[in-house]
Amino acid sequence: MPLFNQRHQQALIARQQQGLYRQLQCHNVNSHELNFASNDYLGLAQEPIIITAWQQGLAKYGAGSTASPLVTGFQTPHADLEQQLTEWLGYQRALLFNSGFSANQAVLFTLLQAQDQLFQDKLNHASLIEAGMLSPAKMKRFVHNDMAALQQQLSKIKVGIDTASLVVTEGVFSMDGDCAPLALLREITTQHQTWLMVDDAHGCGVLGDTGQGSCHQAGIKADILIITFGKAFGIQGAAVLCSQDTAEYLVQFARHYIYSTAMPPAQAVALRHACSLIQTQSWRREKLHALSESLNHHLDNSLGLIPTITPIKPMIIGDSCQTMAIAAQLQQRGIKVGAIRPPTVAPHSARLRITLTANHNEDDIRQLAKAINEVIDVG
Repeated sequence: MPLFNQRHQQALIARQQQGLYRQLQCHNVNSHELNFASNDYLGLAQEPIIITAWQQGLAKYGAGSTASPLVTGFQTPHADLEQQLTEWLGYQRALLFNSGFSANQAVLFTLLQAQDQLFQDKLNHASLIEAGMLSPAKMKRFVHNDMAALQQQLSKIKVGIDTASLVVTEGVFSMDGDCAPLALLREITTQHQTWLMVDDAHGCGVLGDTGQGSCHQAGIKADILIITFGKAFGIQGAAVLCSQDTAEYLVQFARHYIYSTAMPPAQAVALRHACSLIQTQSWRREKLHALSESLNHHLDNSLGLIPTITPIKPMIIGDSCQTMAIAAQLQQRGIKVGAIRPPTVAPHSARLRITLTANHNEDDIRQLAKAINEVIDVG
């Protein structure tokens, strides 16, 4: 047997024995199943205004961008979207990417050099951790949201003429739904002359007065802000918000940007409409708050739902097999929730990841809570 075949079979068998085997499922959006596993927090993925805008964009600009941004891929809809984002979020420049994963990796791979220092929250997204490990810089991880630990690490570095340091955190952490202490982070990084980068994939659109996100809610401005369009925007893609010089540096040297086909211009048209709805339809954020209060009210207090101010509601089960069994029982009742296991989360912290969206209603929440209360019978 060729070595690749043998290696693959052994790894798959081991993954099954550990109860960690992932299975790809085809989800039917038109089914009657209640979906509490989606990141479509504001309910924009099926918004008719956005669908119509995308269709009009297709009719005008075609199906694809045809090339990378530096060739012919950067077109008027992209420029318009970037301008809209800079005005909304308060930055000099925005650069568009096809995914948050590529945006995060492009920034860390491009900005960091061998003599630099990188500090990351332990619970940062895999794209950030992997980029840090593969970058030429020396990376250290600090205990989740532990500012004393970060302060101690930063106090040991020597910032010189040729040495830069960068602290990276998420605004809202995707598996726990909690927020980074951004005001204190900004204070600490300023004190140590360190740049702050915030990945606000799960905060932008949900937090802030008009959905500007975690940094706006905390009253701070990160040196680099990453937002993604696959969550609250209901579409796909990402943007890096930064200064003029940083943007130009990325345009010159970021391989993920230079060598990738630009997002379709029709998609940029749709994203502009999504961005406008996020800013003007505050009722979507207000509804999320109301639904969150309803879930807390109807769910048995002893089940240990972790309270958050975000639409992400984790319920720690611990055992991976038990978590999968509970999720399967809920699905039999027509309710889909995320079942998250290691290595996505720490060992022994498998959980149900319940996510609320503006498309849910009070009856949906009551049905979800009733099902969970019955499936997880605490006696």
